[in-house]
Amino acid sequence: MDEEAKVGLLTFLIVGQLLAYARSGEWMRTDHLIESCQIWLSSNVARCDWLDREKPIEACRQMAQEVYALPLPRDEASLLKHFNLYGVWFLDYRSALVRDVHALSVAHLSAVDRQ
Repeated sequence: MDEEAKVGLLTFLIVGQLLAYARSGEWMRTDHLIESCQIWLSSNVARCDWLDREKPIEACRQMAQEVYALPLPRDEASLLKHFNLYGVWFLDYRSALVRDVHALSVAHLSAVDRQ
């Protein structure tokens, strides 16, 4: 995956984590995060090995909690508005929340690359 695909996947996982937390009060389990990766990969006609999936899964755990501390919608209905649901799950990049999470994902991946 190229860098933009990695950012897109991480952004998708973080927003998905926020939605899961709004639904249940709990963050997604690893198996659900793996399934979310599969959904994103399939929807974006992308492929990657397990290590390329593991890194954004681990990053999204901490980042979702950090993003949750920001002022944002907390209810499921409001968070669902950040997805375009056309039979597949796509993020709506017209949404300020999605753009903000995307920018945080870019910053995170840039920092990881510098290490």
